[in-house]
Amino acid sequence: MVKRAHRTQRREESLSRDRIIDVSIELLDGSGEGGLTFRALSERLATGAGAIYWHVANKSELLAAACDAVVARTMNEIVATTPEATIRAVALGFFDVIDEHPWVGSALTSSPELSPIVHILEPLGRQIRALGVPDKQEWAAVGALMAYILGVSRQNAANGEFARTRGLDRSDFLEAVSTAWSQLDPKAYPFARSVARKIRDHDDREDYIAGIDLILAGIKSLRRR
Repeated sequence: MVKRAHRTQRREESLSRDRIIDVSIELLDGSGEGGLTFRALSERLATGAGAIYWHVANKSELLAAACDAVVARTMNEIVATTPEATIRAVALGFFDVIDEHPWVGSALTSSPELSPIVHILEPLGRQIRALGVPDKQEWAAVGALMAYILGVSRQNAANGEFARTRGLDRSDFLEAVSTAWSQLDPKAYPFARSVARKIRDHDDREDYIAGIDLILAGIKSLRRR
């Protein structure tokens, strides 16, 4: 019995937590949260569920670890330059990673410590301080950036996932919206009608970074004299 226990322990230890997380990310990318099961993991890793439970307690912990890994890897690749350029890089890095891994949006708050959020918060906070924002306004400045980055990125990913699951073509969808807006009552919706044509050709990524620049312009006005 002792020898069997030792063999079991060696087998469990040979399967690394990192390997489990990498395969979990593959399953999540392929089938979303519904596709991440211990049965699917066991089949993909050619091992028993017990070996996986040796490293992670449950699906929630596994989802949080996968989300943390994806966000951390992206943020670790960012090279800090000027504060403004670094903030843009962080913002675009998260926008792109959540576009590539839509499940990250709902998984961000699944970690008790919210560590994926911290991976984004920390570089933003450092750059806000580097810009010389007064202490009393640091949190508000970082909060505005975080709210915009998380909100817009998650909405963009949700829109993309909605289109993919229903087989919608982006250009056809935007054309339909543009046409509908252009036919609105001009007295009730003058602004919507005026931007209807822009809906056809707008670039989500360019619009997103334009919003970041607007927030940065406001933040830079807070610099210490």
